[in-house]
Amino acid sequence: MKIQALALAALLSTQAFADEVAFDFKDPKGVNNIVFKLDAPLESISGTTNGISGIISADPAEPEDIEGKIIVDARTLSVPNPLMQEHMLGAEWLDTAKHPEITFEIKEVLNSKKEGNTGTAEVKGIFTMKGISKEVLVPVSVTYLPGRLADRTGGKVEGDLLVVRTNFQINRGDYGIKQGENLDKVSDVIDISLALAGAAPKK
Repeated sequence: MKIQALALAALLSTQAFADEVAFDFKDPKGVNNIVFKLDAPLESISGTTNGISGIISADPAEPEDIEGKIIVDARTLSVPNPLMQEHMLGAEWLDTAKHPEITFEIKEVLNSKKEGNTGTAEVKGIFTMKGISKEVLVPVSVTYLPGRLADRTGGKVEGDLLVVRTNFQINRGDYGIKQGENLDKVSDVIDISLALAGAAPKK
């Protein structure tokens, strides 16, 4: 009986693993992007990046139950003003020469709900920037789109899509970026917004 129970547990575990699909967020179209904004009393700075990669795994039946990691090439962060761009990527701010990646690694999914192909949850994860890692809690919406990869690729590749959306805030001072300095022109609070499509090509 014990052997049968162990065999059943192993079978169920294998089935659960088999149900998970890995979605690749390195977008060959270059459309995926993240928007960031610092709204200070004297100046509002907005920027974007499309240097995004990473793998997120999800069960299509429970799309909000996700795990994985999103990686941003910090050197691709862009703002309209060239001098601001130079300062932002330089040693005193993001120091992208030494810390070329910004990452978010999912650790735990809380308070998940599902309606149709879309799930919502609070995701606890580790946000790392300029070599400093902090635990953050962010609201996430995840939509599973079966068979829609062909629509996004003009019929070139068949498969599924997973669209992840979130808006959250961090404080630059928490990551060693000129804490408490230049607050009239550069807000300590950074608003981050993203809607990323990950692809799982049909095998």
